[in-house]
Amino acid sequence: LISSATKSLRMEMEILEKKLQDAQMKVAEKDGDKEKEIQSLKRLISELEFQLTMEKSNNESFLDKLRKEIKHKSDELEKLTQEKTQLIHSLSQVQEENSLLQDTVRRECEERFELTAALGRAREQVLELRRLSGTLP
Repeated sequence: LISSATKSLRMEMEILEKKLQDAQMKVAEKDGDKEKEIQSLKRLISELEFQLTMEKSNNESFLDKLRKEIKHKSDELEKLTQEKTQLIHSLSQVQEENSLLQDTVRRECEERFELTAALGRAREQVLELRRLSGTLP
């Protein structure tokens, strides 16, 4: 009976040891799979970090270009604003000069009209004097 119980316990122990080995193998496989997955995730993280670094670099480069372009456009706008101010000042001077010239032309025309009228009166007087002198001895 003891021998039979011992044999039975040994068989049960062998079965349990086999199950334990199988379980240990499965655990080892799972650990290996998890280690592979961890390595894969580490590689993925490294790639994503590299991509993030590249994107940051590209964004900074793009921002630098935009800043330079904004500075250039701002300088250009300031220059154009100054030119516009100068042109407005020049236009104002030209308009003032034009106004003075128009006033001068108007006065000269008035003087010419007065001189023409005086000349016409003088002709009439000369003609009148000739007529009168032609009748007088």
